[in-house]
Amino acid sequence: MGTCHCSRCRKAGSGVYAYVRAEAFHWLAGQELLTRYRPKPPFRFTRSFCRRCGTALGDPDSGRILAIAASCLDDDPGARVSFDEFLPDRPSWEKPE
Repeated sequence: MGTCHCSRCRKAGSGVYAYVRAEAFHWLAGQELLTRYRPKPPFRFTRSFCRRCGTALGDPDSGRILAIAASCLDDDPGARVSFDEFLPDRPSWEKPE
């Protein structure tokens, strides 16, 4: 798992993602409720969310490695954040004391 501090991830509601191999991922339910926002270039990651409740889901279509928003997980994934991206963009209020 990793935390992205870029402005797009922060505005999506969460910058913490579980990175999963595509072949290890499968939907349990609700795939028909998936809604996607595809940004204009130069941005490349699609933002997905539930059209019923608005929960951010990350980018479950990102290729061989999927970026799944940790905020959508109901249970402890058994992994912990092990890296940060875009640290210079991290807001001052988010830095630990």
